[in-house]
Amino acid sequence: MVEQKNLNRAEEWLNEEYDEATRQKVKQLIETDEMQCVDAFYRDLEFGTGGMRGIMGVGTNRINKYTLAKATQGLANYMKSHFTTVPSIKMAIAYDNRNNSKLFSNIIANVLSGNDFKVYLFEDLRTTPELSFAIRFLKCHGGVVITASHNPKEYNGYKVYWDDGSQVISPMDKNIIQEVNKITSLKQVIFEGNKDNIHIIGKEVDDAFFQAIKSLSIHPEKIKEQKNLGIVYTPLHGTGVTAIPQCLKLFGFEHVFLEPSQKISDGNFPTVVYPNPEEKEALKLAISMAEQKGADLVMATDPDSDRVGIAVKKTMSGVAQKSEFQLLNGNQTAALIIYYLLNSYKNKNKFGQGEFIVKTIVTTRLLNRLAKKFNVNCYDVLTGFKYIAGIIREKEGKEKFIAGAEESYGYLIGDFVRDKDAVGACCIIAELAATLKSEGRSLLDLLKEIYVNHGFFLESLVSITKKGKSGAEEIIAMMKQFRETPPAVIDDSKVVQFMDYKTGIVKNLLNNEETPTGLPASDVIQFLTEDDSLITARPSGTEPKIKFYFGVTAELESIHHYEQTEKKLKKKLLRLEKDFRS
Repeated sequence: MVEQKNLNRAEEWLNEEYDEATRQKVKQLIETDEMQCVDAFYRDLEFGTGGMRGIMGVGTNRINKYTLAKATQGLANYMKSHFTTVPSIKMAIAYDNRNNSKLFSNIIANVLSGNDFKVYLFEDLRTTPELSFAIRFLKCHGGVVITASHNPKEYNGYKVYWDDGSQVISPMDKNIIQEVNKITSLKQVIFEGNKDNIHIIGKEVDDAFFQAIKSLSIHPEKIKEQKNLGIVYTPLHGTGVTAIPQCLKLFGFEHVFLEPSQKISDGNFPTVVYPNPEEKEALKLAISMAEQKGADLVMATDPDSDRVGIAVKKTMSGVAQKSEFQLLNGNQTAALIIYYLLNSYKNKNKFGQGEFIVKTIVTTRLLNRLAKKFNVNCYDVLTGFKYIAGIIREKEGKEKFIAGAEESYGYLIGDFVRDKDAVGACCIIAELAATLKSEGRSLLDLLKEIYVNHGFFLESLVSITKKGKSGAEEIIAMMKQFRETPPAVIDDSKVVQFMDYKTGIVKNLLNNEETPTGLPASDVIQFLTEDDSLITARPSGTEPKIKFYFGVTAELESIHHYEQTEKKLKKKLLRLEKDFRS
């Protein structure tokens, strides 16, 4: 029997404000599927670190035309109250390849245009970084992109951007939700659009975006030397096909191969289990193609092309082996990008404008070491690229942003985009590979050199899925237990520091001194051990998961000790993972 409060919420969807097909689906849920009915109606979807994301279907806890229209009306009401002196509020809208994305984008365009907003709607699917760029390029007051990033095909989502091209952050997101919650009836939503207020955009914005990406190039002369660098790229059925091959060509690369079955846009993602470049399986077809082509580099982007995963040829005694590729994780790729940029700045005498980089608190601490070595500031922020964009906004005109990175394969170079950008990242990664090849080195060679000079940092992530209402309650209980009874020892090493970002307190367990985290409140806990291991517990803001991040470190005496040291660190990570899985 469905709980009365959830039944009441479900029955509200049986009135005539909702279309017949929706009413029939809700009725079926009430009568035949209690568990699904509870999950569909026990709460309203909220904005998390990546916006509003969920399974598509009927219900207040689902992505559908009604929850999106309601959110958009709430957003419109908030923007009207915020931009009171603006004659016409302007919004840009993009969407990815997911099922219903185009339909949802048109509904959002109608609601906004019906509220007398001037809407710039992309003619077809486009990448998230281009949406961020378009907001600034078109001088919009905000934007929306319909995407669920790397989630399975059942999901879709809704990300809101502000006038600087960055995602909304607290308290703005909470204020938008307050406006959404004021809407108690669909009669308060303006569904009928004004076609005169909707402007279709495409090539003009594409061309400007591509030229901005091209401006990131640091060593075009190296690309000329290595223009035949073999690159296999896969968009994993997503939006990257609309931008990344074109930008690689603008950079000067002439041997870019697209994995044929995955260049086709398809919201069912028929060739992968998850369209996630973090997953080895997702790169399987591209790596196979790279082996056949004798390519040097494999790159894969998620459906909205804000994240990139790479695979590189293994090396042995400086000689590339033909058919063996190694996947790099997000932290390793971040280290390579940041080192390349900082080293290039140094070599070109470009330092001196208060340069800085930004990373999240769960991203490798190797970036902090690199920043210190090159004498630039490194700011740590909460998980979510919107916080990286927040630092860019805060420091604008005072310091110069070089790059930002997060361990989940998200990178940003330059500030004309204000979200993670796989388009620019792919081009810079390819340029770095070409630069190294011209010197007889590989990406793996450089990574090992970085470890020797700055410390060998290795990280891993364990995600534990807890579905539905009961799962959400279990995650809350887990975090409560960590706070009330934190471990004193982890893997035979004493815990020396306990960081609770919810209370905003860092506690030194050696002397009991407390200091502020200096960051906004967030449901995140970190433990630092005596042997310099860092363990983070964090419920996901966009998925029904609790995530555990592990970071361990050791000195690497020489490249010859790489495998031995890596083996030792991997064993330690496995022990940590086992402890926190149980």
